[in-house]
Amino acid sequence: MYRFFIEESNIDTQEGKIRIVGDDVNHIRNVLRMKSGEQILLCTGQEGDPVEYLCEIDEIRSDEVTARILDLQKNARELPSDLYLFQALPKGDRFENVIQKCVELGVHEIIPVITARTIVKLDEKRAARKTERWNAISLAAAKQSKRAFVPEVTKPLNWNQALKSAAGLDKILVPYENAQGIAHTRQVIDEVNPGESVGIFIGPEGGFEEKEIEQLLALGAESITLGHRILRTDTASPAILAMLMLHLESDEE
Repeated sequence: MYRFFIEESNIDTQEGKIRIVGDDVNHIRNVLRMKSGEQILLCTGQEGDPVEYLCEIDEIRSDEVTARILDLQKNARELPSDLYLFQALPKGDRFENVIQKCVELGVHEIIPVITARTIVKLDEKRAARKTERWNAISLAAAKQSKRAFVPEVTKPLNWNQALKSAAGLDKILVPYENAQGIAHTRQVIDEVNPGESVGIFIGPEGGFEEKEIEQLLALGAESITLGHRILRTDTASPAILAMLMLHLESDEE
C-alpha cells in the first residue's frame, strides 16, 4: 500500500476527508495511475505526530486528490530513541546513499560535518542546493520505509558547531580504530536505553584526527569498534544504525 505525507491543515476530521496537493498529485494520477476506491496510507510526517490514516481515494483531479478516512492508528515504526548521525561529508554522491540507508534504519536527524580531513568543500550557495536535495532523498526514503516522521538533513556544520550541537545529547558514540574490543562495543550498545538521545559521529575517508577524538571523549563520547574489518565512511553509518536498531526495536506493530 502506498504511503504519502500530507499537511496537517489538509486534514478535515469532521468531514472525514484529507486533501493531497503538490507533487504527490501527479505521482498518484500519472505515475501510479491510481483510481478512486484504491486505499492509501497518509500521515503528516511531523515529529510527535504518530497518527497514520488509512484512506480510500475519493476523487482525483489535476491539482488535488481527495481521500476518505477509513481508519486511524498509531504508527509504531519509529525507534524509541532519537538517533542523531553526525556524518563527515564523504566524496562524490556517497552521502546520498548514507541518507537513504540511515533513514530506512530509523535515524532521527542527519548532520553533515566538515572535519579536519574532510575533502569536500561547499560554499554557502552550493551547500543550500545540496541540503535541499538531501532532504528530498530523506523524504523519498521515509515514504519507502513507511516512516511516520521525515528526518531532517541539516546544513553542513563545522567541527566546533557539531560538538556544540551534540553537547546536550544523552549519549555519544564514535567508531574508532583504536577502540576497545567488540565486547566493550556490545556493552556500550546494551546501555543505550529507550527514550535517550544518541549522537553517532562518523569520520571522513581519512578518519578523525587524534585531537578530534580527544574532544569527543572530553564531551563524554564512548569509542567503539565495528569489528576487525576497516569500513568505508559510507558503510560505517548504516552498520552502527543497524546495531542500534536491533537493540532498540520492539515487537510492537
